[in-house]
Amino acid sequence: MKEYFELKISDLQNAVKWTLSYVEKSLSVYEKYQINDSRAKEAILGAIDFYESGKRTNVLRKIAMSAYKASRETEIIQASYAANAASLIAAIAYTHPFRDSKQSRHILGPIVYSAMCIEIENGDEALGNGIIKEAIMSVNDDIISLINEYPRQEKRGKRIDELFYYLDHEIAKGNR
Repeated sequence: MKEYFELKISDLQNAVKWTLSYVEKSLSVYEKYQINDSRAKEAILGAIDFYESGKRTNVLRKIAMSAYKASRETEIIQASYAANAASLIAAIAYTHPFRDSKQSRHILGPIVYSAMCIEIENGDEALGNGIIKEAIMSVNDDIISLINEYPRQEKRGKRIDELFYYLDHEIAKGNR
């Protein structure tokens, strides 16, 4: 049985605000490789609209899914990560209020996927680590409280899971 908690629209809007600058960094990488594909940018614009209005619309859901499809259609890994980051920032609006570590990935994911994008594009893990550290330093108390509603991310073997784990655990501890 799932355990629920109170999740306000303002919490989700705050999460979009926190993740936005990181996703915008990866958008330039996506656009470099996918010149004629606007799905990632549309997802980011949809997330901004949600941040400003607090309205969860069918259009927002569709553009989030469209950006996700874009992430699966490209063979360029860093472009795939960028589109996934864009998809996830739009999907923040639909994060569920139950205690499941997969749900916290909706909030952490835009930053982690952006970090992976930048890291792979430049061939430098230090850049990915830097984005994660910057996000930890910029987190506010409301995001810390929200992340602490969810179970901690588990340590796994892949690089992306390492970034999820580090971001999640450092935020949960309130380290800034």
